[in-house]
Formats: sequence, C-alpha cells, structure tokens
Amino acid sequence: MIGGVTRDEYIRAVAVLVREGERLEARPSLPALQTWIAASDELLRNAWGSMDRYHLSWLMVGRPSGAVRGRPMAPDEERAYVRDVAIQKTAALRMSRKAVEDDDMPFVGESPTRETR
Repeated sequence: MIGGVTRDEYIRAVAVLVREGERLEARPSLPALQTWIAASDELLRNAWGSMDRYHLSWLMVGRPSGAVRGRPMAPDEERAYVRDVAIQKTAALRMSRKAVEDDDMPFVGESPTRETR
C-alpha cells in the first residue's frame, strides 16, 4: 500500500467514481460534479501524487468546451458543462484504472515491477 490506498482499493474506488461519472452525464448536477471531482482528484493524488499545472492544463479536465465568461451559466449551459466535464474525467479515470490493472503502473513511492519496454 502506497499513499494510503492499495491497488484493489484503488480499482474498487475507480469503479464507483466511473459509475458516478456516468450518472452525472445522464443527470447533470453542478454540486454533485464538484464533490465528485474532489473525490476523484484525492484518489489520483493518493496513488500518483499531485499533478503539476502543465499536466492539469494538458488534460483540460474541468474546462468547458464553450466557455461562458462574465455571467452566470444558464441552466442548459450548466448541464452541458457538467456533462462535458463528467465525460472527460470519467475517461481519465478509466485510463488510470487501465494503467493499474493492465500496465501495472507504479504508485507514488513504488518501483516498477515490469521491465520498461
């Protein structure tokens, strides 16, 4: 166990987060999205450490495709934003699960268990 989470716990937690992401896509809620992002970011941080600004901007997670600036979002814009972010973040979570399950990616503080190819 590294960073307070085992691989099995990580895989189970990602499964829960993916289901919540799918629910947010179907039934958008901005407060639920904010809670979900905080939980998923904490899990990723426990496994792999904090991301620097470069990688956060590269992922573009949380940035709406059609930015609304200078005014509150209309209800339809907010729903579209929540869906957009949920789709992006759910995809990132699925890739992180693949990295653990299939690629044996090491957590923070671990050494790789496979030879680099």
